[in-house]
Amino acid sequence: MTATAKAPADLHALSQNVDAEIISINQRVPTGHVAYLVMVLCIVYTSFHVGVMNLYPLETWTYRLLHVGGGLALGFLLFSGSSLPASGAARAPALLQRTYLLLLAPGAVAILLAFAQALLFWITGKGVDQAAAKTAMEWSFSLPLAGGTIWVLLLGWVFPLRDRRRIDLADVLLAIAAVTVAMYIIFHAPFLRLRAGTALAKQADMYAAIAGVILILELTRRLAGLALVIIASIFILYSFVGPWLPGVLQHRGYSASRFFTYVYTDQGILGPTTAISSTYIILFVTFAAFLQASRVGEYFVNFAFAAAGGSRGGPAKVAVLGSGLMGMINGTSAGNVVATGSLTIPLMKRVGYKPQTAAAVEAAASSGGQILPPIMGAGAFIMSEITAIAYRDIVIAAIIPAVLYFMSVYFMVDLAAQKHGMKGLPRDELPKFGKLARQVYLFIPIFILIGALFMGYSVIRAGTLAMAAATVVSWLTPYRMGPRAILYALEIAAKMSLQLVAVCAAAGIIVGVIALTGVGTRFSSLLLGLAGQSQAMALFFAMVVAIILGMGMPTTAAYAVAASVIAPGLVQMGIPMLTAHFFIFYFAVMSAITPPVALAAYAGAAIAQSDPMRTSVESFKIGLAAFVVPFMFFSSPAMLMQGTWVEITHVFVSAAFGIFLLSSMVQGWFFGALSWPLRIVLLVAALGMIDGGWLTDAIGIGAGLLVWALQKRLLTPSRISRGAD
Repeated sequence: MTATAKAPADLHALSQNVDAEIISINQRVPTGHVAYLVMVLCIVYTSFHVGVMNLYPLETWTYRLLHVGGGLALGFLLFSGSSLPASGAARAPALLQRTYLLLLAPGAVAILLAFAQALLFWITGKGVDQAAAKTAMEWSFSLPLAGGTIWVLLLGWVFPLRDRRRIDLADVLLAIAAVTVAMYIIFHAPFLRLRAGTALAKQADMYAAIAGVILILELTRRLAGLALVIIASIFILYSFVGPWLPGVLQHRGYSASRFFTYVYTDQGILGPTTAISSTYIILFVTFAAFLQASRVGEYFVNFAFAAAGGSRGGPAKVAVLGSGLMGMINGTSAGNVVATGSLTIPLMKRVGYKPQTAAAVEAAASSGGQILPPIMGAGAFIMSEITAIAYRDIVIAAIIPAVLYFMSVYFMVDLAAQKHGMKGLPRDELPKFGKLARQVYLFIPIFILIGALFMGYSVIRAGTLAMAAATVVSWLTPYRMGPRAILYALEIAAKMSLQLVAVCAAAGIIVGVIALTGVGTRFSSLLLGLAGQSQAMALFFAMVVAIILGMGMPTTAAYAVAASVIAPGLVQMGIPMLTAHFFIFYFAVMSAITPPVALAAYAGAAIAQSDPMRTSVESFKIGLAAFVVPFMFFSSPAMLMQGTWVEITHVFVSAAFGIFLLSSMVQGWFFGALSWPLRIVLLVAALGMIDGGWLTDAIGIGAGLLVWALQKRLLTPSRISRGAD
């Protein structure tokens, strides 16, 4: 059987993980009663969120704490602290195991003592009077919680787990510590809110917050790598060394008590980033899980194969369409590359694309999914939360830039296919378009989502209706979603959301430091000073900062941090808030395909077995339009649907033609092979069309026609053929 014929089965296997694929090397596969317990906890975690959002709203502070605490506990149970073999175990010698348990005992006693104290608070409904029993509180709760957490964490690093079928005792204790932190802060919420970040903060508050911060950073390390952990740690250190720093970085410094009690409030960890992850992100991750469990998501990719798989360079066009659609829902560029690229990259190589090009196309398409309305990988919701701009306005503004980006990637792969004489996949190996067309009703969940949003329903209600629609339409297919499939969807939704829970909480630490120290305002002033009165120069600096912050960080965290640091300065310079935030968001997204640290490109390179650096450069070239389009927001507000229909239509048509010319220049093919002098002329034409003015449009059209005429006159078919070779 051909690779393509097996596509549906392969895709179904891939759909088991999606986001978790990128970190599945550390995911445990517990067996027996432990497996059932973990499954139940995952189902309860997702069901709790869906229930609270739709049926029984909780007080915001409590809800966010349960979201973070529950996510941390599940994360430690599901993901180990070190890489694991694919299966089986390499059990440690008995003496080493006994030594490990003996050393772990003090930490276990300390954490369980703190947990018992927090549980006592919860059951009795009253805590210890810390002023009257300060020493007792420190020895029974504060020091055991923080000290035990640190001790167990260090032992987990020294004695890594060696059996992926078992949950290490150290990680069980870390999960208990996470629950303890949440229980304590929830119980003391009224007090902590009043005294957080002040001299009234108590020792128990500080130690609970310290333990919470450590647990967040550790789970972020496991699920998202060291980059975000290092950046967050630098910001934490900055809070204490401020008095000794020069110039704009200097501040008065803060005590440990004030800092940690401040950062573990709605000014930091429990602030906007966690607000988004606990509502919109987990809602749409659950929606994506329902699409997987119902195999409706598989239909999207099969439809793309049927529609474009047989055309020249067909698998690459499938990657553009399918990965863009799934990336819109998915929310992580690298995770989407692994999930869909495992299917599309080998097929692209089969029809003639170089390995690095195949990986680059998938990386560019998957990253672009996060700028595709209406979900935008949760970016639209974060932007709405930060700017207070209506979600619908943000989605409408995103339409033209997203269309231009995907047109650009499509032009790139099509021109490359023309240049190298590529063919599509044989029609007999592809899904039958007629059969899939009769199942077009499987797009109903997406239509309901978009329709509900534009009819004025809340985002939460629209997402819930879309989930229900995915369940109902599955009843018209052989893969009916019954109770077991629904529970399975809730289970994988929890696993898929844990990375974003940790990342958003870690980003909240950075946001809290920025708010506490005021470095964001001072950085904005520095940006204004460097740029002078030039808004274009300020945007250039903003681009550089957004890309640097995004390297190695998930988009959600990169945008949240960049928006806190850069956006106020851009707005202060007179750039509209929507334009400023869209600008920052686009470059935070595109950092995933920007050398030298391009996570999405590296994920694709691993599948294609290509050189990671060359792949990142190739993905940068393919996604080049995304580095041009944001500057168009600034020069042409109509690009964000701000203007008359005549202005909007003019900007879109001229920019689309400019994008085609830019793609032709990059690929060196414009109705035939291009020499370098003609490519330079075409670049001038492309930039003229992209600018959006009538005069520059005329120049661009004229230059494009000139290149076409020169080709028709000077290039014979034999030369074109040699150029293609």
